[in-house]
Amino acid sequence: MTLTPQELQTYLSALVRGHLNIATMIWGPPGVGKSSVVAQIARAHGLEFVDVRLSQLAPTDLRGLPVPEADGQGGGVSRWYPPEFLPRAGAGILFLDEVNMAPPTMQGMAQQLILDRKVGSYELPDGWFVWAAGNRKEDRASVFDMPAPLANRFLHLTVRPDFDSWRSYALGRGLHEHVIAFLTFRPELLHRLDPQQPAWPSPRAWEMAAQLHRAGLDVSPAIGEAAGAEFAAFVRLFEQLPDLGVVLKGGGAGLKLPAEPSVRYAAVVGLAARAQDADEAYRAFTWLADAAGPEWLQLYVATLVSKFQAIGQLGDLAALLGRDERLGALVQETLALAEG
Repeated sequence: MTLTPQELQTYLSALVRGHLNIATMIWGPPGVGKSSVVAQIARAHGLEFVDVRLSQLAPTDLRGLPVPEADGQGGGVSRWYPPEFLPRAGAGILFLDEVNMAPPTMQGMAQQLILDRKVGSYELPDGWFVWAAGNRKEDRASVFDMPAPLANRFLHLTVRPDFDSWRSYALGRGLHEHVIAFLTFRPELLHRLDPQQPAWPSPRAWEMAAQLHRAGLDVSPAIGEAAGAEFAAFVRLFEQLPDLGVVLKGGGAGLKLPAEPSVRYAAVVGLAARAQDADEAYRAFTWLADAAGPEWLQLYVATLVSKFQAIGQLGDLAALLGRDERLGALVQETLALAEG
C-alpha cells in the first residue's frame, strides 16, 4: 500500500487507537519523513518513543552482554544483560530504523525481537508497538535483502513524497516562509534524489535548509548546488514584495501586487504563513480579492487552512466562514477536498 505522509499518519494512528499490536514495516526513499511521522504519532498519543538505528549496532548491542553469575553450587552461569535503550515498562513505540541496511546477522537478532517480542533474556512489555522502516533498492541505498520469514510477519506500507502533507507539517513547525513559498512555486523540488551528489532536495533536507536560511547561511550544503541556486534567486524576488505586515494590519489599500507569478507565490504564501489570527487572515483575503484572481485566492485559502489545521486553531477557520461569502465558500471547499 502506497501512502502520502499524511495518509501514513492516519493509518498508524488507527493501529494505535485499535490496539493492533502488529509489526509494521514502512518503506520509502531517504529523507521522505518516515521517522518524523512515527515520532509525531508517539507524541499525539502520549506514547514513549525509542528510535533504534539497527545499521549502527552489532548483535551484542541488541541482545546484551553475557555476565557470569554464581549459582551457589560452586559453579556459575552467564546471564544476558540487555541494553539500557530497550524499554522495561509503560507503553510506546519501539522503532527499528534502517532495518534492511543492517547485515544479516543483525537482522536475525531483530527478527527475534519482532516475531517473539523478546531477545536473549529481554522481553518487550505488552504496551509497546514494534514498527520498522527501511529504504528500497531502487532508492540506491546500501540495503540487504530482508529474510522472507521476517518480511512475512510485517504489515508493509510504502510512503511517497507529497507536497500537501509536507506543507502542513512545515506550517505547523513554523519553517521559514521563504522555503514554503519556494516549494509551493516549485513542488517538484521537494524530493529529487541524486545519488551522485552528497546533498540533494528532500523533505528532511528542506527542514535543515529552513534552519540555515533563518540563520542567514547558504542552504546549498543541505539541498545541493542546483536547488540552492534556484532558491537563492527566488529569495531575491522578496525584495519586490509589498510590505505584508501592512497588509495584515489592514493598510494595504494603496499597495499593488506584482504581476510576476513567482513573486505572487511568495506574497500569497507569505500572507498565509504570517497571519496570526482570523482578523489578519481576513484582511489579507480582502486585499488579495482586489489585487489578484481566483486562483491566487484558492492558493491563499489552501495554505491558510493547512496552517490553522496544523497548529490546532480550527476556531479561527470557523470565524472566517461568516465574514465573506467568497471566503467561506473557499474554506469549505478546501476542507471538503482535504477530507475527501
